[in-house]
Amino acid sequence: MRMRRRGAADPALAIPLETPRLILRDFAARDFEAVHAFSSLDEVTRFLVWGPNTPLQTRQTIQAYLDDQKEKPRQNFDLAIVRKGEGRRGAGQRLIGGVGLKLCDGENLTGEVGYALHPDHWGQGYALEAAHMIVHAGFGDLGLQRIIATCDQRNKASARVMEKLGMRREGVFRQSKYIQGEWRDEFLYAILAAEFLR
Repeated sequence: MRMRRRGAADPALAIPLETPRLILRDFAARDFEAVHAFSSLDEVTRFLVWGPNTPLQTRQTIQAYLDDQKEKPRQNFDLAIVRKGEGRRGAGQRLIGGVGLKLCDGENLTGEVGYALHPDHWGQGYALEAAHMIVHAGFGDLGLQRIIATCDQRNKASARVMEKLGMRREGVFRQSKYIQGEWRDEFLYAILAAEFLR
């Protein structure tokens, strides 16, 4: 799906993105152990459409990220969430999760955001910080009009992140996804560029 942007080349995020505490960068093959450390956990994936991952599934996921990075124009921006280290450059930096922005409707300039963190880093505002940065870049760099997100209705923490981003709950979907052997109910959240950039 090609983005409609008058007078612009293919849309792209200015990666890496930085926040006060985080670097959001493209995934690399070397990230396998750090990614598998959270993507293989029941507590991380119980409300998600994927996981818990086997080692093979994690390798396939990383390869899919690497393939997406080569797309022209790129449609999926899955980024590693890396906590900034202290001291010399690069020292102490640690991959703690992932955040993504998918261009899901190019004709209507709509993207979808998602995120996952290792439980060791829950409750510290990292998911909100990473999501805020990638949403900001989606509106600023990609010229999106609207960004959406969904979550299992039982995933209160994810719903809080969306609400703190300024997203509005627009829909309640009953038994909309069949995940890990059961039908799940979902919330749909969304925010417009004018609302976010105000």
